[in-house]
Amino acid sequence: MTIDIAAQQIAGLVSRIAFTPAPAPLPRRARSLMIQGTASDVGKSMVVAGLCRAFTRRGLVVRPFKAQNMSNNAAVAADSDLPPGPDGAIVFGEIGRAQHLQARACNAAPSIHMNPVLLKPQTDIGSQVVLRGRVLGNCPARIYHRMRHGMMPAILDSLDRLRAEADLVLVEGAGSGAEIYLRASDITNMHLAASADLPVVILSDIDRGGTMAAIVGSHALLDPADRARVVGYIVNKFRGDFSLFEPGVRTITEQTGWPFLGVLRWFPTADRLPAEDSLALERPAELGGRGLAVAVPRLSRIANFDDLDPLAAEPGVALRFVQPGNPIPADTDVIILPGSKATRADLDGLRREGWDIDILAHARRGGRVVGLCAGFQMLGRVVRDPQGIEGPPGETEGLGLLDVETEIGGDKRLVDIDAVDRVSGCRVTGYEMHMGRTSGPGLARPWLRLDDGTGEARPEGAVSADGRVAGAYVHGLFGADGFRSHWLRSVGAQASGLDFAQRTEAAIEALADHCEQNLDLDALLALAR
Repeated sequence: MTIDIAAQQIAGLVSRIAFTPAPAPLPRRARSLMIQGTASDVGKSMVVAGLCRAFTRRGLVVRPFKAQNMSNNAAVAADSDLPPGPDGAIVFGEIGRAQHLQARACNAAPSIHMNPVLLKPQTDIGSQVVLRGRVLGNCPARIYHRMRHGMMPAILDSLDRLRAEADLVLVEGAGSGAEIYLRASDITNMHLAASADLPVVILSDIDRGGTMAAIVGSHALLDPADRARVVGYIVNKFRGDFSLFEPGVRTITEQTGWPFLGVLRWFPTADRLPAEDSLALERPAELGGRGLAVAVPRLSRIANFDDLDPLAAEPGVALRFVQPGNPIPADTDVIILPGSKATRADLDGLRREGWDIDILAHARRGGRVVGLCAGFQMLGRVVRDPQGIEGPPGETEGLGLLDVETEIGGDKRLVDIDAVDRVSGCRVTGYEMHMGRTSGPGLARPWLRLDDGTGEARPEGAVSADGRVAGAYVHGLFGADGFRSHWLRSVGAQASGLDFAQRTEAAIEALADHCEQNLDLDALLALAR
């Protein structure tokens, strides 16, 4: 059961943050290097992923680590703290999508220890708190700010576990490490660096401007001990002739005393890798090619929107995120309702934008509608939250396009999926990550029948009587090439035969090449300790 953290005493909260420590002190094998940014979205996650693959290709055992992540894009990861279930199944937790990608770059299985604290924003001032893969509850920012130091034992224990199994641990900071007003409660930047004795590299994004002020300003704000932890800086996302910026580099080094460790030029295929958070959706609205017109309402608490990356990669699909203040285009063929961290709040948002009218009119015209996870819940008759898990207790009327209803509650369902869908005959891969339980007559017409080879196929999701509205809880559904091609043909579109996994793998390789070509990896490895 989750708890409302806002209603608890701070001392009681800290005592609730239980975790299973390593059974004995672990030998430290790995060297470590921390990448901190001068701001959010400067490219830390991408650079760490590229370095993970580049050092892995050199024969090192590499692991990623981010103490605290704030993102509604999450993925399942093995929870090695818990024994297998009664059927021998692995128990899963959840981590940020960026660390899941970084694990892939290391050719390693994702683990809850790679991102021990995950904050999933539900309101403007509060988040669901996940510790070592398990939901603790919902927490206003001011309360979490006061309690998070109680998580440091779990964070350091997770880092020690990775250090014991790897040759190199690449640690990612969060936001800016120079937000000194947060230093006393910090668990993911300079306080972590001091506690774990991490050397720090500062990363700045020159494409947004202000690089000199950002790096020199960081130096000015940090106290002497934190400054001494910084072993150098990297300039990211540079375009054009770098010789024009060389005087700036000399000035930065003169002002800070920090060595210049290199410039990472603009990486043009970054959009082929999953974005960490919804800042990416504020960029141009149309993705992919031309052909099937797919519209995705840009929900306020949109989650796991990388579900849509495989469709956006199809040359025969034009995928558009519809921004607030805009109607869903009348020429849309398919509307997809994506995941959300606050289903009822985003249903209210749909209605405020008038998107509910657009969706229902689209369905009446014979258009197709798909719901993924929370989007599936929205397609039903009602969503109830009697315990107030996602917000104030209550219920919200759904769109009524599927004859189902959902109640938010119970333990979060975290399941890795690799099965054959007996409806389409295609392999389906992905995962489930939700707290709602859906019931109703509509489930008698499942969208999928998943056979994992262990017994009878499990029905999943629902389809309307006319077959034009469908929803399911499976994230990553369109990432399975055969299923995606089958679905595209079923809606009258052309499938390209795209190998999406290979496309992603090629992008990771290209990112590693980019790091090799632009940075002195031997020097970076020498700085790790």
